[in-house]
Amino acid sequence: MIPYGKQFIDKKDIDGVVKVLKSDWLTQGPKILEFEKTLAKYCGVKYAVAVNSGTAALHLAYLVAGFKKGDEVITTPNTFVATTNMLLSVGAKPIFCDIRLDTYNIDEEEIKKLISCLPARKRKKLKAIVPLHFGGQPCEMNKIKKIAKKYKLLIIEDACHALGAEYRNNKIGNCKFSDMAIFSFHPVKSITTGEGGAILTNNKEYYEKLISLRSHGIYKDTAGKNIMTDLGYNYRMTDIQAALGISQMKKLSKFIKKRRQVVRWYKQELKDKKDIILPLEFSGNRSSWHIYVIRVVKEKVRDKLMKYLKVNGVGVNFHYPAVYSHPYYQQNGYKNFKLVNAEKYQNSCITLPLHTKLTKKNIKYIGDCIKSFYA
Repeated sequence: MIPYGKQFIDKKDIDGVVKVLKSDWLTQGPKILEFEKTLAKYCGVKYAVAVNSGTAALHLAYLVAGFKKGDEVITTPNTFVATTNMLLSVGAKPIFCDIRLDTYNIDEEEIKKLISCLPARKRKKLKAIVPLHFGGQPCEMNKIKKIAKKYKLLIIEDACHALGAEYRNNKIGNCKFSDMAIFSFHPVKSITTGEGGAILTNNKEYYEKLISLRSHGIYKDTAGKNIMTDLGYNYRMTDIQAALGISQMKKLSKFIKKRRQVVRWYKQELKDKKDIILPLEFSGNRSSWHIYVIRVVKEKVRDKLMKYLKVNGVGVNFHYPAVYSHPYYQQNGYKNFKLVNAEKYQNSCITLPLHTKLTKKNIKYIGDCIKSFYA
């Protein structure tokens, strides 16, 4: 089976981890700060706060943003449930906005319509926009920023797919167009720390609050006593994970280069297939290509094609069912809720394998399987 995603770990990664295992610091040691500085420098942002998952990063960002019960946040339905689950965890309500059918990102024009249609009393509840850079393809952040500025909304980028991506020559994560950005370092992402995540920001006040909240809201006073000033959590990353992250960051440019090569192979193999729709990359943007999603023209054959590919050893996946379509959301305020483009997308999408260990031969085989299915 050709897996849809796979991490790349080499001897240097292993040596970096072993060195920490032999040291005095397995957690809360110097490697955390080193990893944070490496990440911040790469993205061109002032501050990075490493945590133990992308989900934890989202939770802390929402807490620092001050979201509470009754607040509402505009976001995309085309994401992993963590994006909105963490809104629910702080009492905020996700307001789902439809997506574009070219990039599968949140549609900035629909954001405008959504806000303009709200009565004044409802508009007061809006606190932020949380766009997701789907598959590593950057959202139209300049346009989203203009909307947020007009309505005095925060922007928190869910950039969990997009480490290594660029928007208008700006690295995703530099927070030029947002207040905070979130990364994930799960094994199928651009780099991995096993599990892990980070919040990036240029706001010093946010940074200091994030540092506090990730470790129970505790700091040490001058006498060395633990003083708790906030209700925080144990969201700390270990030095073991950070050491792996530091080593992985040294290979990030090579990882992105290889992912982009795989996408070029896919384009060569599938460019003439009229039965499927290939993902786009806007001019001026540089996708990190976290995942490669095609869509079938005829929705009724999607499941048959997925089954055919799996039977023939191609590990396809499904990213994502619309968040509002999950039973939990249906039972908690989103019953019968649907968005036109999100529905079209979730009924036609297939995620093909994309990772750094794929070969041209692998991609030709996958292409041949798709062609064979439609023959």
